[in-house]
Amino acid sequence: MPEHGTRRVLLDLAVSLDGFIEGKNGETDWCIMEPDMKFDEFLDGIGTILYGRKSYDMWGQYAPEEGAPAEEKDFWEQINSKEKIVFSRTKNSDDAVYIHEDIRGTIARLKAQPGRDIWLYGGAGLITTFVNNGLVDEFRLSVHPVVLGEGKPLFTDVRERLNLSLAGTRSFSSGVVQLIYHRN
Repeated sequence: MPEHGTRRVLLDLAVSLDGFIEGKNGETDWCIMEPDMKFDEFLDGIGTILYGRKSYDMWGQYAPEEGAPAEEKDFWEQINSKEKIVFSRTKNSDDAVYIHEDIRGTIARLKAQPGRDIWLYGGAGLITTFVNNGLVDEFRLSVHPVVLGEGKPLFTDVRERLNLSLAGTRSFSSGVVQLIYHRN
């Protein structure tokens, strides 16, 4: 839970050792989820999830197939229970809150509301917009032990240097290393 009623915007992503968040065909099958990562604890601290339109269309209402393991069903049920905000220039629908302009004002209002932290889910364009506008409070990058060679890079078109402070690290038996940084 955030301290003193101020919600934070958290960017939590899996990234390959060579800096990609997806393979060349959008694949994420290289991402490792293991129980000791305690992703459910991360989700417990989240009240709102922010999506770009394409990411929302793909994952915003995702439900695992009938025969999926109980852990996977629980994971997606927990994600789908959160407030969802979609940043889109065009689309609108009743299944989420759609924001078409004033990203800075929207985030300032969200952060001022009582509640749990805000997860910047993505996609890449929305992440770039948030980084360029200084709207990410914490970067949680889980570096996976894989080199993809090509794909969608973690950061593109970042306009200026952003100095960060290391707030924590965790390593897992799978070889994943999580790095947590705060803005200076």
